[in-house]
Order: sequence, then C-alpha cells, then structure tokens
Amino acid sequence: MNTFQQIEHLLSGLKRSEKARILQWMARDLGDSYPGIESMPDICGGEPCIVRTRIPVWLLVQARNLGMSEAEILNNYPTLRAEDLVNAWAYYRSHRSEIDQQITDNEAA
Repeated sequence: MNTFQQIEHLLSGLKRSEKARILQWMARDLGDSYPGIESMPDICGGEPCIVRTRIPVWLLVQARNLGMSEAEILNNYPTLRAEDLVNAWAYYRSHRSEIDQQITDNEAA
C-alpha cells in the first residue's frame, strides 16, 4: 500500500469535524495558494481572476457588496460554479485591501 492509499484509508475513518480540521491545517500549510484563482499579466491586467474565465475577483466582491446573492451572481455569470465563489471569498478575506483598491480603481474609471 503506498502512502496516498494509507492516508486515504485513515481519512475514511475520521469524523467530518476531524476532516475539516485537517483541511484547515492543509490550507495553512499551503500558505498563499488559492486554487481556482489566477493572476496572469496578460489577462485583466494581472488582476486575480477565476480560472477558466476573465472574471476578476473584485467584480464578484463588488456584486456581493451591492446586494446580489450568490444565486444571482451564478445566474448572471453562467460560466461560474459555486466553488468559484467560495474561492473568490477566500481570496478576498486574505487580500481585502488589494481587492478593495481594485474596486475603488474600477469605480473611478
């Protein structure tokens, strides 16, 4: 049995709360990694966007700030998935000042 199979076997016996603690630990261990979010200089001026799209995180945060529900956002952006919003909100929590500045900059434009 390889290491991955051993881990998979161990995880299958854990409670949901224990699995959640492991996920939190792994997220901390990965540091500044945000799956589902990418910043590419040639896409949206390097602003962090949802992968597979050109939808910047600031746009989604601003939509939520203006009162749109997640269901409305998903309806208005059919290429988005619910997990994309989860990733966007997580990125925003860790990069609040950066995203707030992007919102300010784009409102002024």
